[in-house]
Amino acid sequence: MKVIRDLKNFKSSQKTIVTIGTFDGAHIGHQKILNQLVTQSKKRDLVSVVLTFFPHPRMVLQKGQSVQMIDTLDEKIKGLELLGINHLVIHPFSKEFSRTSATAFARDILAEQLNCKHVIIGYDHRFGQNREASIEDLIGFGELYGFEVTVIPAQDVNSIAVSSTKIRTAIQEGDLPKATQYLNRPFRLIGTVIQGDKIGKTIQFPTANINIEESYKMWPDRGVYLVSCPIEGQLFWGMMNIGIRPTLSGTTPRIEVHFFDLNQDLYHQILTLDIHLKIRDEKKFDSLQELKQQLEKDQLYCQKCIPEFLNGSATFTKN
Repeated sequence: MKVIRDLKNFKSSQKTIVTIGTFDGAHIGHQKILNQLVTQSKKRDLVSVVLTFFPHPRMVLQKGQSVQMIDTLDEKIKGLELLGINHLVIHPFSKEFSRTSATAFARDILAEQLNCKHVIIGYDHRFGQNREASIEDLIGFGELYGFEVTVIPAQDVNSIAVSSTKIRTAIQEGDLPKATQYLNRPFRLIGTVIQGDKIGKTIQFPTANINIEESYKMWPDRGVYLVSCPIEGQLFWGMMNIGIRPTLSGTTPRIEVHFFDLNQDLYHQILTLDIHLKIRDEKKFDSLQELKQQLEKDQLYCQKCIPEFLNGSATFTKN
C-alpha cells in the first residue's frame, strides 16, 4: 500500500475505485466497505484508493471540545496495510477544505483528480460543505461525472448498527467485550515504557509505566483491566491500571501494567496492549498492604479468565 499525504500529491492516470471516510477503529462496518473495495478493484481491474482525513474533521470543526479517537493515525495506517489496498490518501482536513462544495468534491476531486470510476461507500455517508450532500446526491453526481456508486448497508451486532461512536462509548464505559465484538479485535493502546517511581515493586507488583504520545488517543475509564501483549515473540498477560493512584495521593492519570510471569527490563520498549476486560473501578485503599491484598485478588481473577480468551469462548459482559 502506498501512502500519499495530501491530495495535491496524488493525481491518478489509472482508473480507480474509491472509498471515503475517517475509518476510526476500522470496525466491522468499515471492514465490509474496505473488503468490498479490494474485491471490486480486482474484479473490475481498477486501482483501489482510500481517501481519509487527518486531523479528524471534529478536531477542526469542534475546537475547544475534547475529541478522542479509537486509533492513532499510525494505527490506522498499519490496520489498512493488511487489507491489500493500493493507495491510501491522507488529506489534511482544514476549515478551508470543509468549505468545499459537494459538486466541487465530486467533480474536481473524485472524477478529475482521482479518475474515479466506482465509489464504495457506507449507507450514512454525507459530504460537502456542512455535510450538505447525501448518498442520493452522490449517485446523481456519479451519473453526471461518470462513476458508479455501491452503497454498503449498516453492519449489525444483535440488531444494533455498529459505529465508531458506539465503540467509543463502550470503551469509555469499560465494556471492552462489546468493543472487541464491534472492532473484530480487542481495543489496544500502544506506548513506550518509561521510568516510574517503583512503588509497585515494593509490594511485589512491579509495573511497566506506559507513555502514549498522542493526546487524541482515547483511554478507557479509570480502573483495572485484563490485558495481553506480545513481547519478543511471546504473548504475555497482565493487569493494567488506568488512573491517578488515589492510595498514593496521585493526581495525574497514568497507565501501569503488571505482567504475570515476566521478569525483564522493558524500559524504552514500545508495547502493544490488547485490552480484554475491565476487572473493577479504581479505588482508594487505606494502606499499601490493603492495595497489595486487592491486587492479589485481581491477579487470581485475571488468571482464571485468561483460558477463555485464549480458546475464544469468552462471553463476558460489562461488570
